[in-house]
Amino acid sequence: MSDLNNPGLVRDIKLLIIDALGLEDISVDDIGDEQTLFGEGLGLDSVDALELGLAIQKKYGIKIDADAKDTRNHFTNVASLAAFVTAKQAA
Repeated sequence: MSDLNNPGLVRDIKLLIIDALGLEDISVDDIGDEQTLFGEGLGLDSVDALELGLAIQKKYGIKIDADAKDTRNHFTNVASLAAFVTAKQAA
């Protein structure tokens, strides 16, 4: 489910996470492509998920169905988000 073949998108999503959530103390290099975004990983919470989802929808012009069972899986890490954005844009 990784989209590491598109390092530009991966970097853009990391920047989006930092900007949308106001994580001034974190740089792109501090966020691993496969690092878990929630809980023990980057430590994001449900409010962060909502803000990040809105930012992704706005930036990439895609629709995220919050009720879809697989949506949570797309927000596992940066690589899974990049794969999700790529798939949605191709659809």
